[in-house]
Parts: sequence; structure tokens; C-alpha cells
Amino acid sequence: MRVAGLDIGSRTIALVEIDDGEISFSTVVDTTFDPLEQCRRLLENREFDLLVATGYGRHLAQANFADRVITEIKAFALGCYHFFPDCRTILDIGGQDTKAISVGPGGRVVDFQMNDRCAAGTGKFLEVMASALGLSLEEFGEVALQAEGEVNISSMCTVFAESEVTGLITRGTPRPLIARGLHEAVCDRAAALLKRVGLRRELVFAGGVARNPCLKALLEERMGLSLLVPENPQIVGALGAALSARDEC
Repeated sequence: MRVAGLDIGSRTIALVEIDDGEISFSTVVDTTFDPLEQCRRLLENREFDLLVATGYGRHLAQANFADRVITEIKAFALGCYHFFPDCRTILDIGGQDTKAISVGPGGRVVDFQMNDRCAAGTGKFLEVMASALGLSLEEFGEVALQAEGEVNISSMCTVFAESEVTGLITRGTPRPLIARGLHEAVCDRAAALLKRVGLRRELVFAGGVARNPCLKALLEERMGLSLLVPENPQIVGALGAALSARDEC
């Protein structure tokens, strides 16, 4: 039995295949300006008994090639539970939103909280701030770790924060201090969401931003526990969709 999960996000699209209960294939590509065409390329010459979609573009997929859809919340709960059966709380920071999910036995969703529609504290926010500092996303977290101290970033609005960063740069503030302050601001928002959903061990950090070493370190310090991070945190949603398909077959 071969099933697949497709997670169509705002920044990336992930595909995971499960064959006879095991992950047989996974990949992540950029969403681009034409997510439907990207999906068609991903699925070209691939065959499944059932394809389940999740993410922002799940209804687009359902209208064209997916057999059914599930919410991102359910998909991430199932995917994280597969990797870490002891997980009880999930923090997912993606390109455009942040989700805190409370998980029960079997990967059942108990409760969840999401950020507002603003991109503050998401992957897009970090991408814009890294660019303002002349850094790649990969460099951004590493540079922030070099800081001895920080500066306070008063605005989490992406537009206003970029202006604030520009002002700090013109005043000669070292890049590591600015980068650290931006990461602290993102950490504050994520920690607030986790407290609202009710933090319980074990805590899994998923989504593309989970690859950021500084944010992981700050969250661990703030929450007082170690975060579990999947080897590839960007495929968790697609995996959850594939697991949902497997359970239906």
C-alpha cells in the first residue's frame, strides 16, 4: 500500500510517501508564484493509492489531484507523534504563521493556539530581518549566537521592525546584537503561545524555523527544557497527511 501526504505551505511544498508503513520518499521545494504547477511537477510519474493534502494550499490540491484534505493542526500532531511518541506539546513556526498545539495519546489534538494574521514572529519575519542585516537565513541564527548582550526591538510589525533595524545599523549597533534582539522578540511571541496552550513535556519544535540554532537555544532557556527537533522539521506536516492516508486505507 503506497500513500502520500502533500503539505502546500506559503514558502515551501513538502511531499512524503509511505510504502508498507515506512517513509520511502520525501522532498521539499519552494512554493514559488505557481504552487499548482510545482505540485504537478512533484507528482509527475508518481502513483499512490491515496493522496492527502494539508497546508495553505490544501483546497487547491483537493480541487485538482488530492483525494482528501486535513488541517495543518491535525497533520502536525500526527507527524510529530510519529517521530516522538512522548510529545505532548508542539511549536510549529512556518513561513507565515506560528502554531502551538497540545497533543494527547495517539497524536490526538487537545488544544491549539495560532498567531494573528500578522507575519510577526514567523519565517517571513526572520527572512526580512536577515535581509535587512545583509545576512542569509542560515547566517542569521549563527550571528545572533555570537552576541554578548542584546538590544531591545520594540516593534514586531515586519515593516516597522525593518525600519527600526535600519536605524540601529546607522547608529553603529553591531549586527550580532541586533540579530540577538530580533530572535529574543520572536522567542517572546512563541513562548506566549505555548503558555496559552499549556506547555507539557515533551516539546517538539517543527517547521522550517526549527532549523534556526539561536531560536532553539533561546526557547530552551526560556521554557527550561530541551526541545525535540525532527531531522527534517519541514516534512512534518506532509508526513502527518501521509499517516492520515495510511490509516484510512
